Amino acid sequence: MASSSPSSDYSAKNIQVLEGLEPVRKRPGMYIGSTDSLGLHESLREIIDNAVDEALAGFAKNVWIVLNTDGSATVADDGRGIPVDEVEGYGKSALEIVMTKLHAGGKFGGSAYKVSGGLHGVGASVVNALSEWTWVEVRRKGKIHRQEYERGITKTEVTVIKESKASSIISTIIKDLSGTTTTFMPDNQIFSTIEFDFDYIKKAIRERAYLVPSLYFHFIDQRIDKEKEINYYFEGGIKSLVEKINENKEPLHKSIYFKKQNGEVEVEVAIQYNNSYAENVESYVNVINTVNGGSHLTGFRMALTRAINDYGKKIGSFKNEEDSITGDDTREGLTAVVYIKMPQDIIQFEGQTKGKLGNSEIQPLTQQITKEGISLFFEENPTEARRILEKVYLAAKARLAAKAAKEAILRKGALEGSSLPGKLWDCQERDPSKCEIYLVEGDSAAGTAKGGRDRKNQAILPIGGKILNTERARLDKIIEFEELKNLIIALGMGIGETLNPQKLRYHRVIIMTDADVDGEHIETLLLTFFYRHLTEIVKQGYLYIAQPPLYKLQRGKDIRYAYSDDQKDSIMKTMKTGNAVINVQRYKGLGEMNADQLWETTMNPENRILKKVNVADMEEADAVFTMLMGDQVPPRKHFIQSNAREAKLDL
Repeated sequence: MASSSPSSDYSAKNIQVLEGLEPVRKRPGMYIGSTDSLGLHESLREIIDNAVDEALAGFAKNVWIVLNTDGSATVADDGRGIPVDEVEGYGKSALEIVMTKLHAGGKFGGSAYKVSGGLHGVGASVVNALSEWTWVEVRRKGKIHRQEYERGITKTEVTVIKESKASSIISTIIKDLSGTTTTFMPDNQIFSTIEFDFDYIKKAIRERAYLVPSLYFHFIDQRIDKEKEINYYFEGGIKSLVEKINENKEPLHKSIYFKKQNGEVEVEVAIQYNNSYAENVESYVNVINTVNGGSHLTGFRMALTRAINDYGKKIGSFKNEEDSITGDDTREGLTAVVYIKMPQDIIQFEGQTKGKLGNSEIQPLTQQITKEGISLFFEENPTEARRILEKVYLAAKARLAAKAAKEAILRKGALEGSSLPGKLWDCQERDPSKCEIYLVEGDSAAGTAKGGRDRKNQAILPIGGKILNTERARLDKIIEFEELKNLIIALGMGIGETLNPQKLRYHRVIIMTDADVDGEHIETLLLTFFYRHLTEIVKQGYLYIAQPPLYKLQRGKDIRYAYSDDQKDSIMKTMKTGNAVINVQRYKGLGEMNADQLWETTMNPENRILKKVNVADMEEADAVFTMLMGDQVPPRKHFIQSNAREAKLDL
């Protein structure tokens, strides 16, 4: 019998050398982060950023992105076009080198691209390696040069063609323009999905349109039954972005905006407080959205806190150190964008997907420029400065009130889960990754769920009546609200300044409400609470919505369940034979089911349907929650009037 243990005969023959782009196909996650939908869209983003880099360098005014009918994607620009002349020492064109060699491109020497989003010079070649096929057309000096590839391997020489082979919607527009056109088909041998998401791409394009003023983006979806087009062009830059985020809120002052160059690094910041309690701060480096922040965001936050404290003391608002506000206080109702431009050869991102900036020297630089910019605004606009101080001072008072409320209501440590609420029917398992909690509407339904659950890993917490609308409530009011207090305790991760996601006791938090208007209202209120105050649960993919059946269909002993009207009609057609009578029961509430039925249809992992709550576009989600749950009536009224025809009555 052969042994599965490593051989002791370790020699040169055991060494595997991966040539060309083989390492990319062998370990794609090292280059694009993952091979799921995120990795797929990262591939497209890399090609888009190559086009944007031409604009940053001052040579492109338009970028076209097209989702083609065959599932491929095309990106075109009107920049200089990738060079097609031969690279000395390689005997190949610059185009072929860029597309087939790792760490080859115009972004290393610093002369062709001073600022760029595609940092590592691996973007185009990696996308090529992970595509079933790719072709590139370069338009230079009135000629169209074309080369084709398959899974990163060159299939044709660079040839001059008379007419572009791109779709007519692109080839007609760019016919007389210089630039580069890249089309690629993601490889289904690599990616778990090769279907592009229009909204996800739209968000990435919109971000870049704000960050690169006067660059025109044209996004066209040509896929069958999905045809649409959207165009972006902004001259206001990040100031326009901040005002867009605050569109349905009530801004407290005109935007604070400043930009300053220090050596080779440029820091640009836009700030505007609003009357909400939520923070919305976005950070970018060379058009890359640093979703995990980094040194530039740390420097900004430190400067903001210091500038407000210093001005408060200067005008006598803060009489002593005890009156000083904290970083958390300055972030209540804050909308801001922090944008850093710097040479690509000195950027230190953490990971190829560039989610976090690691350059330590950027923190003090951003801190200094931000402190100077905010302080200058306060000196020149004392009335608006006082409005900001009043906002953060109220936040500080609310923080102290919340702390006092927490100490008065709960025993020490209760919010962190050391003393569970009496209404919670907990599970036996203690490994959070194996545990799930059902948030059930009402005691009656919760009792049914308790009887039907698997007590080993399923916990039940009843949510009674309408809960607090947390879009309009400060933290002290939230903690005092009984239903939310019990929920916070049960989850165990705390809230506000005591928040610690590592202490979350369940990695599936499942909202299970009745399939009626009241149930949907409670569901919306819970979603608002999680999005605004326990956002990490949403970001980590731990929040779900249960889908109980709408109908029970019975013919004799044959019982089936339908989760939609269409499914009900389809099932009835298969069940109907002769003159047999089919009894149809419409479930209005979970309490109408017995424990066995609830388990079988809604709680059994083998049969149930759960909808995971994802927020691909945090900016869009913020706007929706503000509009539907906030204080401003006109935007909500407009939404209702615009969508009234699509509403369905459940009588």
